Amino acid sequence: MYERKMEEDLDCGIRAALKVFGGKWKLCIIDAIKRGIVRPVEIHKSIPGSTLRVIEMQLADLFFFGVVDRETEEVYPKKTEYRLTELGSSILPLLSGIDNWGNAHADYVKDKAGELQRSFIR
Repeated sequence: MYERKMEEDLDCGIRAALKVFGGKWKLCIIDAIKRGIVRPVEIHKSIPGSTLRVIEMQLADLFFFGVVDRETEEVYPKKTEYRLTELGSSILPLLSGIDNWGNAHADYVKDKAGELQRSFIR
């Protein structure tokens, strides 16, 4: 089992937030749940480029940290749905700000991302 050699400094607010919300799809997952998409398969379908396995792993992390709550019906096939907790809902104003920034600068970011991709091809 992996053991950290150095203790994490979670006294820093940014590092603490990244411990909970850092991850390739976690903010997208929270956004999907906010929009009413609550089943893992549907969350996966709403995030292009994601894999169901990673979505499920990140949902497990968010559940562990109390950001989402899950409800499972013991039917066949098993039906699991996720909801934001009060803690999870507290990130929504920041998520909205990030979304607004991304929408305002999307063209610039797309251009730069294309340049970056082309620089790796050479």
